[in-house]
Amino acid sequence: MEYDLITLENGIRVVYKQVASTNLVHCGFILDIGSRDERPDQEGLAHFWEHMAFKGTEKRKAYHILNRIDSVGGELNAYTTKEKMCFYASTLSSHIDKSIELLTDITFNSVFPEKQIERERKVILEEMTMYKDNPEDAIQDEFDQVIFSGHPLGYNILGTQKSVRSFHRNDFYRFIEQNMSPERIVFSIVGNLPPKKMEGIVRKYIGSAPVQNGSPDREAYDEKLYVAKTNIHKKPISQAQCAIGKPAYPLKDERRIALMLLVNILGGPGMNSRLNLGIREKYGFVYSIDAHYTPYLDTGLFSIFFGTEHQQLYRCVDLALKELKKFKLKPLTNVQLHRAKEQFIGQLAMSEENNASLMLMMGRSLLDLGLIPTFEEVVAQIRAVDDMELWNIANDIFDENSLSFLYYLPGQKNKS
Repeated sequence: MEYDLITLENGIRVVYKQVASTNLVHCGFILDIGSRDERPDQEGLAHFWEHMAFKGTEKRKAYHILNRIDSVGGELNAYTTKEKMCFYASTLSSHIDKSIELLTDITFNSVFPEKQIERERKVILEEMTMYKDNPEDAIQDEFDQVIFSGHPLGYNILGTQKSVRSFHRNDFYRFIEQNMSPERIVFSIVGNLPPKKMEGIVRKYIGSAPVQNGSPDREAYDEKLYVAKTNIHKKPISQAQCAIGKPAYPLKDERRIALMLLVNILGGPGMNSRLNLGIREKYGFVYSIDAHYTPYLDTGLFSIFFGTEHQQLYRCVDLALKELKKFKLKPLTNVQLHRAKEQFIGQLAMSEENNASLMLMMGRSLLDLGLIPTFEEVVAQIRAVDDMELWNIANDIFDENSLSFLYYLPGQKNKS
């Protein structure tokens, strides 16, 4: 991938990819800070900060922040994950100055007004209730706690009601001071302005941003602490929910691409995934069933999620485990492997056509890997995967004895 990379005077890296035939610019700050950087008394603070970034800076009130990009037909947004935060915007190219100046302001100059904290606290508590009322979302959050029990990776990104109710202005300043540092910040851009012009705009608005010099102390994950377990909870729901999974390979593991390919065959977005064909299409037991692989800095998560009628739940589990076992019994044939690679490569090519997603991917990749691989390099890695590598990974990751299970069953809610 061809891109321009510069490091500003304050240490912030800026990556820019020029794309022809577009009138839009997508840009954003990607921070290598997430919920796993929180201490026990800070659960949910990163996500709360994401909300509060829009609630006032040294020179803007909330209305002016929200109106700045919306008034020119653009979009302003943010998200928080286990290891990342992002503040980003999409506008017409003619409004790029507004986007970059505003994003710099909300990322570095938030003042966290106490009145807005109280107001947004209610919003987040409502958000927590909304997620809890949606079992498909709730089980994914709780499964993280099952797999990464006792570690910050197991924290719910939203936090707990107790923690969210406890935060005040100084908590945000302290968290930022502890975790913000130049090496954990990338500003990523995709658009069609000349690189020199883009560099001038970036230096004008970001070059003097007041960056903290925190000393992040991320708690490493020790897979030796993982113990496979089965948890069952009764909920006031009409459909049973199931999560299956275990820790998997970290970001820089050489088997990462092969595992991505394997999980895509098993339960990726294609309607021809093994789980979809073997459970939905053959028996009609589920509306959807998906498999995921989420890599983190020092570990990863392999997971399967589905919902079904209570009386056929364990039949579905048996069918899912049967599909896993097939990968372990014998390697894929050459034809099967070729088709799987072509499908995966096609999916990646389509995702790269989305310039907003491309912008976010560039920022994450630079933070995680220190580089941004070209599409051709990724394709070469996929094509290099052989049948025996997939077979060995299947026997490692799909080992039934090492899998954990979380069930939500219809019934009276557990007292706990």
